[in-house]
This record gives sequence, C-alpha cells and structure tokens, in this order.
Amino acid sequence: MIKIKEYSGHIRNWEELCERLGIDLSLTREEREELILIRAYETWGHEMADHMHGMFAFALWDEEERKLFCLRDPFGTKPFYYYETEDGRLLYGTTIRGIMEQPGFVKELNEEMLQIYLSLTYVGGENTFFRGLKKLMPGRYLTWQHRKLKIERYFRPEFHPDENRDLEEWADEIHRTIQEIMPEVKSEDEEAESFLSGGVDSSYVLAMSDVKVSDSCGYEEERFDESGLAKQTAEILGRKNRRCLITPEEYFGVVPYVMYNMEQPLGDASAIAFAIACRATAQHTKICYSGEGADEFFGGYNMYRNAERYGENLKNFYVGNTNIMKEDEKQRILKKYDPDVLPIELARDIYEETEGLDPLAKMSDVDIQIWLEGDIYLNVDKMSRAAGLEIRMPLTDRRIFDIASRMPSKYKVNEEQNKVAFRMAAAKVLPEEIAFRKKLGFIVPIRIWMADDRYNQDVRDKFNSRMAAEFFDINAINEIFEDYIGGNSDNWRKVWTIYTFLVWYEEYFIKR
Repeated sequence: MIKIKEYSGHIRNWEELCERLGIDLSLTREEREELILIRAYETWGHEMADHMHGMFAFALWDEEERKLFCLRDPFGTKPFYYYETEDGRLLYGTTIRGIMEQPGFVKELNEEMLQIYLSLTYVGGENTFFRGLKKLMPGRYLTWQHRKLKIERYFRPEFHPDENRDLEEWADEIHRTIQEIMPEVKSEDEEAESFLSGGVDSSYVLAMSDVKVSDSCGYEEERFDESGLAKQTAEILGRKNRRCLITPEEYFGVVPYVMYNMEQPLGDASAIAFAIACRATAQHTKICYSGEGADEFFGGYNMYRNAERYGENLKNFYVGNTNIMKEDEKQRILKKYDPDVLPIELARDIYEETEGLDPLAKMSDVDIQIWLEGDIYLNVDKMSRAAGLEIRMPLTDRRIFDIASRMPSKYKVNEEQNKVAFRMAAAKVLPEEIAFRKKLGFIVPIRIWMADDRYNQDVRDKFNSRMAAEFFDINAINEIFEDYIGGNSDNWRKVWTIYTFLVWYEEYFIKR
C-alpha cells in the first residue's frame, strides 16, 4: 500500500494521466491528484516525474517496502526540506516550520549561510539557515529505507543547440507549445486572475489565457510605477485591471510578516511588494497566473548580452543573477568569516556540466538551478501560500524549457534585444510595442524610501542592536548605511540584505 505523507502542488496534465492510469475524471481535484501520485508511483516508480507536468513536491510511504520516497519537481517551484535527527529518524516536509514542530528537531543557526546570503541576497544551494536542515534540490528524489538516506537526480537542464532552424520556426514552436499548455493550467470549473506588469511575460500569459481580470502593483513614485503600462495592456486585451497601490508605510510594516512566512531570509526587495499583491489578490480569487521562468529559459536579463564578453571567466565569478557583496567587504563587516565559504562553490558542478557550451547557456543554467530555486520560486510559493492564494506559472514547464534547451543563443539574445524568439512568439497575440518593450523588472522604490527618515527608523534600530552586534561590526555596517543615506544609492541592496537577515533572525531566534 502507498500512502501520501506530504503533498504540495498542481498536476497540470491530470486529464491525460487519469486516462492512462484508469482514474475517474469526475473526482475532486484533491482526490484525483492523490490517486495520480499513488498510481504513477505504482506504474513508473522512481521515474514517475518524467510523466508529470506542473509544480509539485511530495512524500510517499511504501508500506510493503517500508520505504519513504520524496520528490521535488524539475525546477523547484515547490520547496521540500529534510532533517536527520540525532536518534536516526528523518523529518521532512514542504515547510520548515512543519519540521521544526516535530520531535527531534534542534533549532540552531547555520551561521555559515550568512556569508552566502550577503552576496546572493537569498539562500542558494541545499543548505539552509537552520543547521542540519537541508533542501531537496530541484529535479531530485530522496529515498529513506532502513534508516539510510539516498538522493538521486532524475532531471537536469541540458542544452543541445539545433542550428538547422530559423528564428520564425522557433517563435512558432514557442507559441504552439504555449497554446497546448494553457488549457491544462486550470480546469473548466476553476476561476483565475492573472498578475500583470508592464513586461512581455505576464502580458503574453494574459493574452493566451481566458481570465477576465488582471492584477497589478503601483506606487505614487512615477518612475517606479509600471501599473499604467499594465492597465493599457489589459485594455488592449479587453480585460479588467485591478491596481494595488503600495505605500512606504505598508511596505515597511509588512517586512516581519514576509520574513516569518518566507521561513528563511530573502533580500529581494520585490518580495515585499509581491507579498502585498498576493494578499490583495487573494481577497477576490484563489488562483492567479504569473509569468516566471521565461527570462532564465530564453535569455531575458540584460546582463545576458554580456555573456560572450565574460567568456571562460564566468566560472570564476558568476554565481547567479545577484552578487552584491565581495569577499573583502564581507570579511570587513562580519564577526566570523570563513575564507573557505564562497558563493562560487555553489556553481562549480554546474560549470562542469556545461563544459563546452557557449557562455549564455552557462549563465542560464546557473540561474535556472540556483537563482530560480533560491529566490523566485521560493518567493512565489511562500507568499502565495501565506495569503491563501494559489499561483500557477504557465511558462515554467519542461515542454517550454525543452524548446529553450534546443534554441541557439543567437535567437535568445543579440546586440539590440533580449528574449528575441520569445518576443516574436508573443507578438503573435500582442502589439509590437508590448511584445518588444524594454525589460523593466519588478522594481520597487525602496532605494529612495529607505533613505527617508520617516521610514527607516527600524533599519537604524536593527543596525545598532545587540542582535546585530552578534554577527556584524556595528561601525562597519553603519558606515555602509550612512554612505547610502549620503547619496551612494548603489549601497541600498547591501543595507536591505543585512536588514532582512536581522528581521528574520529576530522572528525565529529572538521572539520565538
């Protein structure tokens, strides 16, 4: 007998699987997904994920074999954690707090992770801020039998460029595949809305969907506000648009809520805005679409246009989308610094896997395996779940990545444009001014808000606290803060990353 011990996710191709596995299509979503997991395991065993599309992390108990089988989806859209106790038991689950509540868990800070965090602004790799607690990484499954832990990899991103097709053929395949995927993203009896920014990804998802309402964030500061562009896009597509106005007071006020529900610190300033957006959207829908995945798959970031210039030097420094603090600066501000704990070590195996590939493929692979898992998907999962909202990401799909994995880099990035083929695909249903609009990103006015004494008092307090003195040279971090206040706006990320760690630490080690 197979029992489901833990599950989080949405199985996208459930109709096909129900037919193949002999499952009644009229069952509720919960009933059919449980049966899909059980029968897929009985039919395909450890290879079951090769037949499933969607987002998922789960644990199954095989009563006959006395074996635990845990699996995380190929890209890590859903988190999964595990912890071995001193008496030889395995604790596991899709949330850290769920594991912390179990007998045998010993809460202890993994201070080494702070060095990684100060560079990346997120928790990269399999280790966490809790000593002994690990993430099951994307594309892997875990077995636990006779008190022995074994982790195997069933999927890794691979790139095999096909030079025999032209740009238009690639755009056609992208568009055709998204057309095939979109009907799977929700059932006919489900209602959904869609997050919409000023960018091509969310606009393309909205255009390809049947949702009637889009949701956007906005600010009073015009140069950071994409909500006007989002409203224009919604009107062109004949959809309604709801705007959530985020004020600095609300933004700073929700930081402890975000760090608590994130379960680990996250220095991505957009995560706070995203949390507010999730709470606002959850008031009128339970399902919302979002456009994550396309940037990493199809060359969406502006820095990717420097890939050829970086060349072989990438493996010496490129560890993902963010790298804000160098080793000499961390050594200066940290009370404890270990020269052997280096962020670049997280990417060593990836560079070995991508030996012989072009620089853009290497950068994309690093971001897919480290940045997406550690920042983007973590944020989407944690903040949506905290708000009672389910987010589905149509562009994060093995079938979409399969196209990107075969597409030559020249159709992803050129001197004038990023995401070239993807934008051409989007232009089939969007006006060119939207499909080819310059990438803005999910920007937040934090860089100006945090310099304002009306809003930064808690930052000042944290930087001068006894808690901060446990980890940092107080004078050194305040020097960074004052330099930022004095006009060096480039320092805002460093200030924010230190601050979010301190807020998180207070939530988990001082208050609780």
